[in-house]
Amino acid sequence: MDGQAKKCVMIIREDLPKGLAANTAALLGITLGKRFPEIVGEDLTDAAGKTHPGISRLPVPILRGSGAALTALWEKLSQPEFSQVTAVDFSRLAQGCRDYGEYREKLAAAEDPGYTGIAIFGPKKSINYLSGNLPLL
Repeated sequence: MDGQAKKCVMIIREDLPKGLAANTAALLGITLGKRFPEIVGEDLTDAAGKTHPGISRLPVPILRGSGAALTALWEKLSQPEFSQVTAVDFSRLAQGCRDYGEYREKLAAAEDPGYTGIAIFGPKKSINYLSGNLPLL
């Protein structure tokens, strides 16, 4: 993977309590890791011979934005110029479900799931354009 050409950021809703913000970032990371296993480096061994599972080869800045900013970003991502960007979202709707079946059912009926976080991965230029004006969380 060419780390110079690709970038990944997470944008977390700024008014979330710390625990929900951490949960949102963790779930976005799990999904990105599944979609792009090449982001994760190989397992490494320390001087004592202990193995440490591979971590992300890319830095992942955690940014913050309002609920309106997250909704606007999600809409912007459907434009053709961002077709090379992969986006993963998490929402209040998802946080409120007990299991995946309930989430599937409720999401199918929702027009606005109430985004709590969006992770974007793709060409560095596109990611910078989409997130460059957002502050760090």
